[in-house]
Amino acid sequence: MLNRDYRQFALEKLSQIGPRFLPFADVATADVPLSRLLRLSLFQVTVGMALVLLVGTLNRVMIVELAVPATLVAVMLALPLVFAPLRVLIGFKSDTHVSALGLRRIPYIWKGTLLQFGGFAVMPFALLVLSGYGDAVDAPRWIGYGAAGLAFLLVGAGVHTVQTTGLALATDLVRQADQPKVVGLMYVMLLLGMIVSALAFGALLENYSPGRLIQVIQGAAVLTVALNIIAVWKQEPRDRKRAISTAPKLKFDESWRAFASHAGALRLMVVIALGTAGFGMADVLIEPYGGQALGMSVAGTTRLTAVFAFGSLIGFGIASRVLGNGGCPSTIANIGALTGIPAFLAIIATLYVPSVSLFACAALVLGIGAGLFGHGTLTATMRAAPKEQVGLALGTWGAVQATAAGIAVAVGGIMRDIITGWTEGTQALMGGAYLSVFAFEVLLLILACIALIPMVRANGRTGKIPSQA
Repeated sequence: MLNRDYRQFALEKLSQIGPRFLPFADVATADVPLSRLLRLSLFQVTVGMALVLLVGTLNRVMIVELAVPATLVAVMLALPLVFAPLRVLIGFKSDTHVSALGLRRIPYIWKGTLLQFGGFAVMPFALLVLSGYGDAVDAPRWIGYGAAGLAFLLVGAGVHTVQTTGLALATDLVRQADQPKVVGLMYVMLLLGMIVSALAFGALLENYSPGRLIQVIQGAAVLTVALNIIAVWKQEPRDRKRAISTAPKLKFDESWRAFASHAGALRLMVVIALGTAGFGMADVLIEPYGGQALGMSVAGTTRLTAVFAFGSLIGFGIASRVLGNGGCPSTIANIGALTGIPAFLAIIATLYVPSVSLFACAALVLGIGAGLFGHGTLTATMRAAPKEQVGLALGTWGAVQATAAGIAVAVGGIMRDIITGWTEGTQALMGGAYLSVFAFEVLLLILACIALIPMVRANGRTGKIPSQA
């Protein structure tokens, strides 16, 4: 009897772990348990792993260890920008896709997975040529640049496709009222995946070598396929009625006009673009700055990604609680943008008072601001779309965010190289190149706050974008 009571007590406590410590866990129901949602969220783990590897590790290795110009690295990281606007079309296609089994989302998730795997498969050979490792020492450098660009492009296209359709699949499983919550849960798992990946990559690359880096990339490729298969297994029910339906499908331009006609929708896109660019312009420079200005190792700068992701997780948790109590998404986004401003000022201060601790604290606060801003704008976008357009809405948010981030990364790298050229690369003046980029990000966040003011005033505590009369 005592053992039975103990087991019952233990099960009750375990069931409370999710709702108490995992934001958005209250979205789980008897039909869609938390275990199923967490299994589906593994696709976000693979996305987070890819982001950490590309933005958190490879950019520092290519700039510092391989001496690749920051402009070229920034352009490579911005190559997925080519596919970013297509997230809107991908989301729309997954809303209206017709297959023999009635599946809509899974075919696109699988295609995206193959693109990610293909990019990771090409990447090690590109890095061999770039580094002159082993027999690749005599290979032309342009081959390495071209192959690296192709690898980044494939991985980026795969990430856009998997994330857009995966989030849409997650919303299909729950009630319309719970859709913002389940998307928030997916993004929490993205951040956890980034934290774990950053720590794992940092540990594996503690003793850096080109060969070790190649092994890490190959492992990421295999893990991506395995986790995505587990994530989507028996998640989407087969719908024969949808497969044989002869009802005319809504055209993309009609669907897009219906979504964009909501009052405030275009302003929201401008806010997303400004804020994302403000937070993301230094993505390609934060870790090289830590290596060059503060003397941090590859493992140390890679762990900064985990610090930033942990801060974003805190921001998502705060936003979840406030929005769950009826808070306004526009206000949350505004607070997030405001939080990023002192964080960048603290990073600028490390140019004059070198401190790894201050740098890490600034990265943490920067992550909190990004989490608040991201969840606020995401919820506002979700509330602007009807149920039948959830894929389009998620695609729009992701397209604007990814496009702004891609342009910002490219501009940040170019600014850094141009200013470094003016200062003739002297160590004493090189910090000015980074300072200029960080200061420009502060300006973008200020503009995002200004653009948000009318939305905060108009939406009040509901945060809804009113339909156009």
